Amino acid sequence: MTSSSIYVHPKFKLNGLPYRFDDLYELALDFEKSQALHEIEIGKFLIEWLNNNDYIGVPTSGSTGAPKKINILKTHTIKSAIATGTFFELPSETRALLCLPASYIAGKMMLVRAIILGWDLYIKAPEKDAITQYDRDYDFVAMVPYQVHYSLKSLNKIKKLIIGGGAISRDLNDQLQQVDTEVFATYGMTETISHIAVRRINGLAKSDYYDALPNVKFSLDERDCLVIEASEVSNNKVVTNDLVKLISASSFQYLGRIDNVVNSGGVKLFPEQIEAKLAKFINIQFIIASEKNQTLGEQLILILEEDSSEPIPDIKTAFSSLSNYERPKKVYSFSKFPFTETGKIKRSELLDNLDQATEIIQQKKHK
Repeated sequence: MTSSSIYVHPKFKLNGLPYRFDDLYELALDFEKSQALHEIEIGKFLIEWLNNNDYIGVPTSGSTGAPKKINILKTHTIKSAIATGTFFELPSETRALLCLPASYIAGKMMLVRAIILGWDLYIKAPEKDAITQYDRDYDFVAMVPYQVHYSLKSLNKIKKLIIGGGAISRDLNDQLQQVDTEVFATYGMTETISHIAVRRINGLAKSDYYDALPNVKFSLDERDCLVIEASEVSNNKVVTNDLVKLISASSFQYLGRIDNVVNSGGVKLFPEQIEAKLAKFINIQFIIASEKNQTLGEQLILILEEDSSEPIPDIKTAFSSLSNYERPKKVYSFSKFPFTETGKIKRSELLDNLDQATEIIQQKKHK
């Protein structure tokens, strides 16, 4: 792919202003010199997108291990953009908002969609209050859960909202039932060029199942983990570590990551499912994980992030929502959780430093 073959839709706009190839390249150079980090990241991506290479370099999120950089074909990103536009019915002149870092695939793809599909894309820094009551209306916006939490009062300004990059808490899910915005949870990864499946969260069409975007098929491997066949965006099948219940070749229910599954006394337990039950009672950041146990092999533990603005939750009441097998045997706390740039908790880092945590017993702490 040469720079002369890079397509810029004639109706593409950035912050309300039209741009063609040469204009966009000049803007990218200006953004690289900006004092604002989000504009620098956008500038760097646009220069890479407009160059002669057939691919772009994209870092993985690093939520399950060390981040790595992979190369993705530009033709695959274009097909991904078209699939999103088709699925969500987003034609040219769609007004969209980029409020995610352009250093990661989710932010990069908002730019690609706008350029290829001819959207009017507005840019804001990827801060928690991504949209406010004073903002303009948008047809399509992508956010991470914590941005949605801080933007709840202004979601009426968005027609369609996709949420990715982390789990949606039960409290946030409940609050989203009260908004008129069409809200979707997304499933995908860097290797699939952002989302390849979505699940409606609210409204009459809400569902527990993820539905595939166009030209995507699902199957299971011998571990019952999801295998993705998406020839439009990947030359190879993508074998995940995500345990799912396969509904059809185009639909599944997410259960949890196989590397998070805890085998305690011969019983397989899914931390993500237990977290969903506890979310109703715990208003601070937390995860369910495991530690070694001589009798059980592994035992469940609850790890909390202490928040000075919130009291330690009533553990006894929270655990009453769980079966005996699901109840953590120990509770630990950290003063601060480590997060990736995309807002995911670094589980492995927490567990690697568990000896530095404070153990909580019957609401009292000791070292």
